[in-house]
Amino acid sequence: MVKKVLLTGGHAGTTAIAVIQELEERNKEWKIYWIGARRASERGDITTLESKVFPGLNVHYCTILAGKLHRKWSIYSIISLFKIPFGFVHAFLLLLKIRPKVILSFGGFAAFPVVLCAWVLRIPIIIHEQTSTVGLANQLSNHFASKIAVSRKSSTKYFPRKKVVVTGNPVMKQVLDVGLKKKMGNPPTIYITGGSRGARVINEAVRPIIEDLLKLFVVYHQTGLADFDEFNQLKSEFPKMLSERYYPQEFFDPLSIDEVYRLADIVVGRSGANTVSEIISIKRPSVFIPIPWTRYDEQGENAKMAEKLGIALVINQSELTPILLNETILRVKDDWTKMIKSKSLPEDRKASGNLVSLMEQIIK
Repeated sequence: MVKKVLLTGGHAGTTAIAVIQELEERNKEWKIYWIGARRASERGDITTLESKVFPGLNVHYCTILAGKLHRKWSIYSIISLFKIPFGFVHAFLLLLKIRPKVILSFGGFAAFPVVLCAWVLRIPIIIHEQTSTVGLANQLSNHFASKIAVSRKSSTKYFPRKKVVVTGNPVMKQVLDVGLKKKMGNPPTIYITGGSRGARVINEAVRPIIEDLLKLFVVYHQTGLADFDEFNQLKSEFPKMLSERYYPQEFFDPLSIDEVYRLADIVVGRSGANTVSEIISIKRPSVFIPIPWTRYDEQGENAKMAEKLGIALVINQSELTPILLNETILRVKDDWTKMIKSKSLPEDRKASGNLVSLMEQIIK
C-alpha cells in the first residue's frame, strides 16, 4: 500500500537528501513530497538548493509563497511580511490535497506554516533540529510536534523533554562512503565554500590571497552565483601553472559533493550544521567562519563543537581578514596529521535510519 510522507524546511539541503535516500532504500512504496520556498531570498531570483535537486530524486516538489520575519527593515522585509498569511493558506490547501500520513520538518521559515496547518488537520508531525542550539521555526513548532528529533544533546534544553529523541544529524550515503585520508596530497587540495549560495564575506577574504594559496595548494572554490564571473576572470589572468590549480564554480552539485571531498585535504567555509556533520564524519581538517547573526549563535556553537573535537579552527567573522585567513589555513596544513586523529560523532552515521524509524513508528 502506497503511503504518502511529506518533508518540509527552509534550508534542509543535504540533511533532507540523506533522509530521502533512507526512505527510498527502506520503503519502496512510500510516496515522498516536499513543501518549501522556491526562492532563497527576496533579493533576486536565486532558487533554493532543494528546488534544484529534489525533483531528480523522485520527490514531488511543491512550493509555497512563504514569507519570514527579518531582523532589519527594508523593502524586501516588508514584501516578505505580507507573504506570511498567504503562506499559511497555501500550505493548508496543499496539505488538503496531499493528505500525508506523517510530516518531517527540518525547520526554517517555509516549514512553520506547514507544521501549523498539519496540526490543525491532525497530521502527525516530527521536527528535526540540525544545529547545536535551536532555530526559531523549530522553537515555535515544538508545541505542535508529536516527536522532536535533535542532532545534539545540547539542543534538548530548548524542547519539552517527553518529546525529545537524540537521533544525530543525517549525512548523505555518498559522503559517508568517502573515507578518511591518511596523508595530504602533493600539492594539498583546499575546498573553499560559503554554502550552496556562496558567501561574499569569505570571497572577499579569499580574493587578495588566492594567488598565494595557489602557489601551495590546488583550490576548488564554490563562489556562489554573484561572485563567479569575477573569480573566473581571475583564473584566466593567472599564469598557466596557477590557473591549472584553480577550479572556481558557482555551485557544486550536492549529490556529487563526495567527489570534491575525496580530493580535499582542507575545507574552508561556514559552519552550518550539515557542513560540520560532513566534515566530522570524513575528518577533513577545516577553517570555519560562522555566520554571526543567527538567533542563538547556531553556527558559532556548531563551529565550537568541531573545534573541541579537534577537526577545525574557528575565525570569528568580525576578525576575518585575508592575512588571518591565510595564516589559519597554513596552521591547519601544519597540524593536519594531528587533526585527522580527532574524535568523531558516530550517531550521525545512523541518523537517517533513526529518523525514518521514528516516521515508521508514528505511521503504525
